[in-house]
Amino acid sequence: MEEASRSSSGRVPPQDIEAEKSLIGAILISDAAFPDILERVKATDFYEDRHKKIYTAMTSLYNNHRPIDLQTLTSELRSEKTLKSVGGAPYLAELTNFVPTASHAEAYADLIAEASTRRRLIQAGSDIVKGAYETQGEITELLGRAEKTLFEVSDKAIKTDYVAISDVLVQTFERIEELHRNKGALRGLKTGFVDLDKKLAGFQKGTLVVIGARPAMGKTTFAQNLVYNMASINKKHILFFTMEMAATEITERMVAAIANVNAWNIRTGNLSDDDFTKISDALGEIDDCPILFDDTSNMNILELRNKARRAAHDYNLGAIIIDYLQLLNGTDRYAGQRVQEVTEVSRGLKTLARELEIPVIALAQLSRNVTGRDDPKPILSDLRDSGSIEQDADVVMFIHRPDYYHQNDDDYEETNITQLLIEKHRQGPTGRVDFYFDKDHNRFMSLDKTRE
Repeated sequence: MEEASRSSSGRVPPQDIEAEKSLIGAILISDAAFPDILERVKATDFYEDRHKKIYTAMTSLYNNHRPIDLQTLTSELRSEKTLKSVGGAPYLAELTNFVPTASHAEAYADLIAEASTRRRLIQAGSDIVKGAYETQGEITELLGRAEKTLFEVSDKAIKTDYVAISDVLVQTFERIEELHRNKGALRGLKTGFVDLDKKLAGFQKGTLVVIGARPAMGKTTFAQNLVYNMASINKKHILFFTMEMAATEITERMVAAIANVNAWNIRTGNLSDDDFTKISDALGEIDDCPILFDDTSNMNILELRNKARRAAHDYNLGAIIIDYLQLLNGTDRYAGQRVQEVTEVSRGLKTLARELEIPVIALAQLSRNVTGRDDPKPILSDLRDSGSIEQDADVVMFIHRPDYYHQNDDDYEETNITQLLIEKHRQGPTGRVDFYFDKDHNRFMSLDKTRE
């Protein structure tokens, strides 16, 4: 459908040239939000033709894994032989200075998308009016054309992806056939823990896995072990959002686990020559491991989503791990409403897993109810702040250390056994997996057995 440059009444169609300039300028300042902006605005949504050409060039840079800045954009437009028609390098420089910051890029994108939808709606209305004046054709045919015209407008404004079951059946059969040919093979990412992989068949694409625990249960250590194991075994990048600890701290703990050197000795510098040799070997091992850290301490779900999309675009991303869910903020829409905020976060993580088609593993804090019961084993209702975490998650597991609750007993004898309780598994069995927790070296070790 072509956009009318001017309506039949002579009125200029809806447009926001300042928003177009602001958006392009904001992207040139920082292209970090470009993956999210691409979902909101297409080149055809711009009113000015030169802005369409500029945005098309930006999209080309992004698709070719190149940064978007004044220099690369100028080069891209020159190679497309459109630099002169958009106003040349001086106009691009002018756009760069049009806004002081890139922080409102999404808002500019929304203004552009809204104006574009209004223009399409005006054009659709004009086409419908013109068709209604025509005398030829059945009225049912006329209504059908009018309906189709309006649907074309709404289809761009509201994304709907309907899939026929016949198409899904083909994909389903191919997947079942592949599983049949490879009986016993894991369908998901290996975790590095044999017994856990047997229970889950690995972490599956598009799933949200929640691992809950009270403080001192070792959930950060477990996450750290998962990050290293999954990256080294599956040879895919694992993005670790560690909002509670710095990336350097996590790396130090990884070194202790891999080198088999006491973590406290590393922290205090009380190391032997043999320890140094082990640490050097461990550093070389970790250096080849495809791990990505983000230790931003204060982040909302939209920021995390944008960072994850960028990582998925730039790397062969296998999974995302978040430590921990309740440290993520919601958007301003639910500011001060903690339950609604956590609901927005958990649903955002589930949506992200499906969008990127990778597992998203989120650690979660449990309520204090655990410590007040005769049996301190966690249950699903212990997930803190929102029942939506349980609802949105495909797998919910709890880390439980019986030793922690019996260390003051007269007959206490430390076992270092940690139980991973699988309380929800949407596509498979629940149950229990036992680990040996080596707290001196910051690592969990599989006992290679499971309990139903």
